[in-house]
Amino acid sequence: HVQLVESGGGSVRTGGSLRLSCVFSGRYFDTYCMGWFRQAPGKEREGVGAVYSGGTSAWEGDSMKGRFTISRDNTRNTVDLIMNDLKPEDTATYYCAAAVYCLGVPDQSNFAYWGQGTQVTVS
Repeated sequence: HVQLVESGGGSVRTGGSLRLSCVFSGRYFDTYCMGWFRQAPGKEREGVGAVYSGGTSAWEGDSMKGRFTISRDNTRNTVDLIMNDLKPEDTATYYCAAAVYCLGVPDQSNFAYWGQGTQVTVS
């Protein structure tokens, strides 16, 4: 049984940085595709990015390009979302998700396991 727990959210000023972490509980973390999604108030959930089991990028959402990085550590069963130069439009609840395999597109239905989310507020 897979469980995901995110942490690291909070309030930050425009231009600041945050590092979100997701801890994977279960077996075979190093085989899963890991993704990050976010949902802003009043908007649909959107994909931020995902990485293959080895850590290379599977896909990147528009929000990620140039400012965000996904890093996974298969020895610690963690995947981090490192966010720089944050903007107010990055305000959202951020979710970690796991899929048995990566697609090349941000298809949320591909991800079977989800964390509870962590709030990021940029002002």
